[in-house]
Amino acid sequence: MAAIALRVSGAAKTYVSDGHELPVFSEVDLQVPEGQILVLLGPSGCGKSTLLRAIAGLDELTGGEIDLPRDAAGHRRVGIVFQESLLLPWLTVRENVTLGLNYRAHRHASDDAAVDSVLAEFGLGDLGGAYPDELSGGQAQRVSLARTVVTRPEMVLFDEPFSALDPLTRATMQDWLVGIQQALGVTAIVVTHDVDEAITLGDRVALMSPAPGTVVETWSVPREWRAGDRGRLDELKNEVLRHYRSLEPGTARAASAPSGARLAAGRI
Repeated sequence: MAAIALRVSGAAKTYVSDGHELPVFSEVDLQVPEGQILVLLGPSGCGKSTLLRAIAGLDELTGGEIDLPRDAAGHRRVGIVFQESLLLPWLTVRENVTLGLNYRAHRHASDDAAVDSVLAEFGLGDLGGAYPDELSGGQAQRVSLARTVVTRPEMVLFDEPFSALDPLTRATMQDWLVGIQQALGVTAIVVTHDVDEAITLGDRVALMSPAPGTVVETWSVPREWRAGDRGRLDELKNEVLRHYRSLEPGTARAASAPSGARLAAGRI
């Protein structure tokens, strides 16, 4: 049985505005085994992106604990990829990827080799000298992920990384991401409000309720099913949509919108 890479216990986040408390999420409990993809699924405002930022160390919890990989100095071994690629337009692809290494506490003489390896691994070897405005949306997101992966994190967080892409590119990138994650063996957490995307990407899917968000249901996604069992896949999709619709009527239409991705899933 795989070791636990991430443990979230009783996590809560509350903002205070004009003396009023605004709870975002509360009593969130999660465990993610090493090498798996967990998808946080839920309507806008349920706190899934805020929770992701807390896991990354970009935001602090109001209550609860997060236990995750750290290096010898106590730094989190976590990288994050946002919805926008956030590439610097005056830098080439190679320079943007190398930029990730500039934030490391300890740089090594093999940095150049590490960049070359990641560029090749991500199919960007011929684009090292290109600038961001010469890239497609999918290529830009691959560069963004390469910039994160070159630091060799043990966990990568994705905040709706493909939501700005057209359906065909999005479906292609979803399949590509699953392949890269399995090849690298890293643990991943993906935030989305799209049911198709959640089922396509996740080894497990955790559904969060509207704010204050909490995990109300989870599903398992056996990888062997991704070869194709349409009957079970459709059955699971309908089940997830039924739970999603029960949370907030206004989210039903957005949740059921097809992303063009292939489904693959199984029930816990």
